[in-house]
Amino acid sequence: MSKGFKITYSALNADMNAIHLEFDQTVKTMRSELGKEIAPVINGKSVTTGKLLKKFNPANTNELLASYHTVGETELNEAFKVSKTAQKKWAATPWQDRVALTRKAADIIRDRKMRIAVCMSLEVGKNRMESLGDAEESADLLSYYAQQMEEANGYSQPLGKLSPNENTRDVLRPYGVFSVLAPFNFPMALGAGMTSAALLGGNSVILKPSDDAPGTAHEIYLAYRDAGLPEGLLQVVYGNGPALGEMMTKHPMCDGVAFTGSKAVGLTIARQMLTGNFAKPVLAELGGKNAAFVCPSANLDKAAQGSMKSAFGLSGQKCSALSRLYVHTSVYAAFIEKFIAQAKTIKIGDPTIQENWMGPVINQKSVERHLAATQEAKTIGKVLFGGNDLRTNAAFAQGFFAEPTIVEVPRTARHFKDEFFSPFVAVTQYTDLAEAIEHANQADYGLTGGIYTEDRKEIDQFMDTYEAGILYANRATGATTGAWPGVQSFCGWKGSGLTGKGGCGPYYVAQFMREQSRTIME
Repeated sequence: MSKGFKITYSALNADMNAIHLEFDQTVKTMRSELGKEIAPVINGKSVTTGKLLKKFNPANTNELLASYHTVGETELNEAFKVSKTAQKKWAATPWQDRVALTRKAADIIRDRKMRIAVCMSLEVGKNRMESLGDAEESADLLSYYAQQMEEANGYSQPLGKLSPNENTRDVLRPYGVFSVLAPFNFPMALGAGMTSAALLGGNSVILKPSDDAPGTAHEIYLAYRDAGLPEGLLQVVYGNGPALGEMMTKHPMCDGVAFTGSKAVGLTIARQMLTGNFAKPVLAELGGKNAAFVCPSANLDKAAQGSMKSAFGLSGQKCSALSRLYVHTSVYAAFIEKFIAQAKTIKIGDPTIQENWMGPVINQKSVERHLAATQEAKTIGKVLFGGNDLRTNAAFAQGFFAEPTIVEVPRTARHFKDEFFSPFVAVTQYTDLAEAIEHANQADYGLTGGIYTEDRKEIDQFMDTYEAGILYANRATGATTGAWPGVQSFCGWKGSGLTGKGGCGPYYVAQFMREQSRTIME
């Protein structure tokens, strides 16, 4: 694949013919390989004693992608023992060597990004552009975090002196073994991002992917293995999500947790890590209920396009997805017309097919949650677009498809508070921007937000008063989505995060280490 063009979530107007041809060929190749059994590697050996976790294509539930051998308590205990031993030597490895290995892994991911992208498209229903962007972001995360380590001189710097013969230095040291729990929606970028930061900091990692994205986690393991990562430093385990995840976070050899997922689960993990003899670190990004504001001076075409991409990209299954729209009364009718026109252009179906922009949601539970929210909206408000049950259409009967839906409901409805994680957006009118922002801030979440206006004072007002970690103004490629490593830091406020310092930003790697002051009298 050509390395001359980087596919990001904001890539537009590029000649993609060669990339599409390569993607199509890779789909054919990988479909010929379906049905394999994949086992976790613990202590250098493949573990095949557990039950099989069968992963099916969410766009076609008759298509078995692969089967993964799961681990139980015995195997997990062995993984932690191996990880604990390997970490001691890794912590003593010069940080320059850890940086060099990470960059090698990043290069391997770039070389394999087409295969990784197709894996994601089949596993979780991403269209080809989203999948390629996810793979590309993964490599950039590794490179960016390696750069952080290098620029900070391995997180070691001299401090002041109280006497002439005093030599004091501040260093950051690893915690030990990190349990990394990755989500399905960005399985490569988030899995690789959390893993790479932990490893760069001198920790070892046991990675548990979502049950819905085990294949992508296997690609992370292969990239690090082929880069030369010593055995035991990265082990990938498969199993029943909640049960295995709880065993990992409660394990006595677990020294820290990195998690991306729901607010409820993240807060539960945080509480668990406070119940021992001392608190253990938890780095978590926990979802969002993201709002955008369309002002009287807005470019409505840009606002409609950006809103559509953010609300319905990856079937709304992004923690950064747009799910609330506040539109000024003076432009409401015109904007809604343009927004619906944009939604009508969406082609739904098998995401490995080029013309299909939106694939399935991840499982049947997601479909039911989407339909329940839609039915409730019909009762208390009105559906402006969508709202149909696609299961009645033979073309979608074998997959988990949900129709893009736009509703107008009272602001008191749960549609303005709860995260649905589906292609669903609630709209309302406003007359005063300050009041609209105040209402939006009442949600528990604070991840992303966007505004469309040509008035710089309104942009400043939004930036200064909207409570979220990632803010955008006048973005046609995504009202609330599209963060990139080293370009937009990705940090959740309030119920959207735990540490106040997020991924993709300059303070991430340091969170996987703890501070130590060293004073030597000479």
